[in-house]
Amino acid sequence: MSYKTGCRWYTVLCAVVLTIFGLYGGVLEVSARDGSAKVLTPSAPGTQAFSGGSATLDISNASEGYVMLNYSGNNPKVKFRITTPAGTNYTYLVSEYNKYTAYPLSDGNGNYTFAVYEVASEKDNLYAAVLSQSAAVTVANGMSPFLYPNYYVNFNSSSTSVQKGVELARGCSTDLDVVTEVYHYATDNITYDYNKAKTVQSGYAPSPDATLAAGTGICFDYSSLVAAMLRSQGIPTRLEVGYVGNAYHAWISCYIADIGWVDDIMEFDGKKWTMMDPTMAAGQSKESFKKFMKNSTYSIKYLY
Repeated sequence: MSYKTGCRWYTVLCAVVLTIFGLYGGVLEVSARDGSAKVLTPSAPGTQAFSGGSATLDISNASEGYVMLNYSGNNPKVKFRITTPAGTNYTYLVSEYNKYTAYPLSDGNGNYTFAVYEVASEKDNLYAAVLSQSAAVTVANGMSPFLYPNYYVNFNSSSTSVQKGVELARGCSTDLDVVTEVYHYATDNITYDYNKAKTVQSGYAPSPDATLAAGTGICFDYSSLVAAMLRSQGIPTRLEVGYVGNAYHAWISCYIADIGWVDDIMEFDGKKWTMMDPTMAAGQSKESFKKFMKNSTYSIKYLY
């Protein structure tokens, strides 16, 4: 029996057990989940916004776990920095002008500082601040930052990655089924782009739809695509960036009700998962992946 088939049979067995329990115990019922897209759309209503130079920061929906930034100037290189309550600096290269983009508040509740910088001298790597603002944030639902699209997990209701998620979720009974289908789709159909890995520039932002169309990408691309498909199915998913041993890398974790954060999903034996890293799973044989995982430590630096 294949690994994928085994996962499905295990889920079916669980469903049968729960159904029987429901019939005789009168407390549980199992039915197919709704596989339609559940895309949340960030917005900038302007009820709480700040401007500086050509930048406008809208924190009206900070309670939903994100802020929106629009840069309407012509400076060739603009950066947006979010300093979290834990003191971590998240620095983004603003890639689209005259358009609001969502950025996650990954640390949840606390005091955040936001700053926008325009390049003054690219040669000397000098930047000038045009906007700086602090705000106390209370996120109503801690899962929200990992359900909305954002700068690095960029999708909307028309995205092909969202439609692929709907296709893969069709007929699934549980979120766990959806995670399994999406994970295997990514590892079976997206190949690792070694040339891109060597040439990718700092500040690169992945596009789930572009990765899906190309059928190839680097770790950031894999993780962004899987996160987009799962988030659009209502499954909270973190895009995590950090180190595997000494290598800088990106991977994902997802939240399953009654299980919690699943952050180790390479292999499922009916009881537990091992590391949820679609890039590693796609790029190596099962045995070499196991060996690599046994000798490596994942260390998270950023959450998106």
